[in-house]
Amino acid sequence: MIQGKVIAITRSKEDSEEFTRLISNAKAKAISLPTIELISKGEGMVDEFLDAVKTGDPDYSVFMSSKAVKLLFDTAKKISKYEKLQLAVANTTVIAVGPKTKTALESEGIRVAHVPERFSSVGVGEVFSFLNAEGKKVIVPRSGASTPFLKQLLEKIGLEVKEVYLYDVKSSSALSHWVEFKELFSQNKVDGIIFTSASSVRAFFDIMLSDSDEQTLKNNLKKTTVIAIGPFTADELQKFGVKQVTADVHTVPGAVESIKSCFC
Repeated sequence: MIQGKVIAITRSKEDSEEFTRLISNAKAKAISLPTIELISKGEGMVDEFLDAVKTGDPDYSVFMSSKAVKLLFDTAKKISKYEKLQLAVANTTVIAVGPKTKTALESEGIRVAHVPERFSSVGVGEVFSFLNAEGKKVIVPRSGASTPFLKQLLEKIGLEVKEVYLYDVKSSSALSHWVEFKELFSQNKVDGIIFTSASSVRAFFDIMLSDSDEQTLKNNLKKTTVIAIGPFTADELQKFGVKQVTADVHTVPGAVESIKSCFC
């Protein structure tokens, strides 16, 4: 039971509405920590994507986050290339990494052909293995901070992969949102933290170490239940020497269920 516990997540308040609802329903306290900010590549990202589609003629497009969908299509609207982008994406077989990304694509009028059972790069690889897609071409619009794992995995399967980087990330400057968390954390009153990406792990340490030494931070984390939303997040936490539990289902609800299990 997590009733009465204090649980934080490394997402902004706007991006953690589902988490807040689930935690509040369990009669626990939710804290949202904006760890990263997106730095858009600008309007040129749309032309880069469209040019890559035109010259590469991909068979598939793979979207790895709802943020990538929203940023790409919102930018296309601003420069009057929305319909052109819609057509370019619709002319490929579209794969969404998870249900939230699928919903974002469908809201832009895009039909999603496949969502993996495991909402991760590994799951995407499993979809392509099932499709017998060797020799096909894939375009992946995503963050410049992404690991090369997906590209390498798909190339091993025999696919030709083109990644188009839409944005980079940096540590959040919205530090006023961290005041309550830091106070509770220093008093060992934060019972759990859900980390939602490898980037959020790096940003968390960057922000916390601005006014705390590393050993104190790590000691306090040992007294907190740490959940990684997926394997890449878990790997990043391990680099910092943080013991964690990886969610079985790589979504916010999956991570919340994992943290509930830790307190049973």
